[in-house]
Amino acid sequence: MRPGLAVTDKSAEVLIVELARMGDRDAFAELVSRHQAWIRNLMRRCCNNNTLADDLAQQVFFQAWRDIPKLRAPHSFVGWLRRIAMNVWFTHARKDDVLRDSNAAELQEHLTSNHANLGMDLDRALQQLNDDVRTCVVLSYTEGLTHSEIAHAVNLPIGTVKSHIRRGALKLKSLLAIYQDETTEEIT
Repeated sequence: MRPGLAVTDKSAEVLIVELARMGDRDAFAELVSRHQAWIRNLMRRCCNNNTLADDLAQQVFFQAWRDIPKLRAPHSFVGWLRRIAMNVWFTHARKDDVLRDSNAAELQEHLTSNHANLGMDLDRALQQLNDDVRTCVVLSYTEGLTHSEIAHAVNLPIGTVKSHIRRGALKLKSLLAIYQDETTEEIT
């Protein structure tokens, strides 16, 4: 690490983004370090495949490095990075994937009444959603974005985003009903 960057370790992220915009590799490495876990998790939620999520995250950061000089508002880096991530995901999802729906029939087999497996079952259930619906649900419930932020991030009308989230939530509720039934039984 260059001695000059050590001073910026505790600096505002905007300064680090500015340095990265000017071609400072160490500054960009710091941005990757700060945001890679979040981007990998976002990609994992979208694709439910750790290896693919790593590859997609790498694509996100490669594209970010290539395009960061074009970023005009350093304070909006996180939103800009999220938009890149969604574009990388959509590009991948639009490719013909012959294995995309291969686990649909197996989902009910894997659902279990063990609450420790809820996270894994949720990931499997998310994969049963259409790509656009899943992305809107993940951005809403995992990332905490508002409907208008999601509409901007995925370039869809706000009404479509709302219907995707509602449709996705209803489908997830149906797919994960076993957990709701358990909760009701425990209460009675």
